Amino acid sequence: MWELTKGFRFEAAHALPGTTLGEASQEIHGHSFRAEVTVRGTPDPATGMVLDLGLLDRALADMQKTLDHKFLNNIAALGAPTLENLTRFIWDRVQHAGKVTRVSVHRDSCNESCTYFGPQT
Repeated sequence: MWELTKGFRFEAAHALPGTTLGEASQEIHGHSFRAEVTVRGTPDPATGMVLDLGLLDRALADMQKTLDHKFLNNIAALGAPTLENLTRFIWDRVQHAGKVTRVSVHRDSCNESCTYFGPQT
């Protein structure tokens, strides 16, 4: 079994009211984000690839376009613009590209990251 991870970066702003993080968090502020999507599988004998990277590239390019240089609070389907919700939001929109096993979003400037493993059945 193999896992293949591909990532993308985006810049976005948000505000997080109602937390104990303080006033700065409640004001609109921005971050540099790095997202990673991991798929699992066995390489196809004909291609030698777990997944056609073109399919994953297109899904991630669409996701980057949706998030890059946006005010995340305005993306209704995201909900509160937390790392937790970003990982779920990305998962929901890229899972069609292959057997996605996890999505991680990192805010390196804050030394924070979150990983979503999808619905547990």
